[in-house]
Amino acid sequence: MTSAITNQTPDTTDPKRVLVVMAHPDDIEFTCGGTVSTLAEDGWEVVFCLVTSGDKGTKDETLASHDLAALREAEQEAAARELGVYRCIFLRVPDGFVQDGPELRELLVRTIREVRPQILITWDGYRGFNHRDHRTVGLVALDAVFPLSRNPHYFPEHKAAGLEPHKVNTVLLAGTNEPNYFVDVGAQLGKKVDALRRHASQVTPGTREEWLKRLRQRQQSADRGAVPWAESFRRLHFGGTSAPNRQAVLKKLAKEAAEKAKQTEAGEQAEADTAVAEARAGG
Repeated sequence: MTSAITNQTPDTTDPKRVLVVMAHPDDIEFTCGGTVSTLAEDGWEVVFCLVTSGDKGTKDETLASHDLAALREAEQEAAARELGVYRCIFLRVPDGFVQDGPELRELLVRTIREVRPQILITWDGYRGFNHRDHRTVGLVALDAVFPLSRNPHYFPEHKAAGLEPHKVNTVLLAGTNEPNYFVDVGAQLGKKVDALRRHASQVTPGTREEWLKRLRQRQQSADRGAVPWAESFRRLHFGGTSAPNRQAVLKKLAKEAAEKAKQTEAGEQAEADTAVAEARAGG
């Protein structure tokens, strides 16, 4: 299935919210920057949650970890602004030492209950060999979605802070080897590049045009090129409102507009017929 997420109002009293949980600054921009930009542009409130601040992401022995962490947090916030995201949460777990344990589970459950998203995007923790932090964050985030955050018996102390249990309806797993959901982000490539270039401490220097060329050469495509540019995910659905299909929504709106126009035309014709009949009767 090829789809783009759009601005259909979810069947919930909560605003449209998306929570993106990743391990390091720049993870989001590489894996789902275009999707995030599409969501923000379509009216979704997007919140970034970075489990670490990437304090080990350099080979420069003269740069202290705390200085690098501060730098990368600033880069992440600048990148988020490029994508239309207004809020970043930094959990500041040491880079490379993310543990699948009750501490991280509580932090992510607390974040979910605070943000109350309908959609959560995170790493696919089952995709095989890759950075340990990526695997761990993906697995713990999925555990936090189901069953932890929706069950009041997990971390009941949250209620005292005003945080109620929350059900996340849809999870999109990025970096997956088994994609079943593709978001066409061709119109967002420029914003994706602008966001990536904000991570100057991590990415290869280059002009905007050079970056666009690189991304197009590495494009992920559904159905062997049927989509000019797509970001791919493994989609999991837990009931409730799913990420809607842009084309389906546009088709529905077009149909409604056509029906309204037809009704208006019929009404005008009826009025004209009545006026003619009255004129004849009066004559």
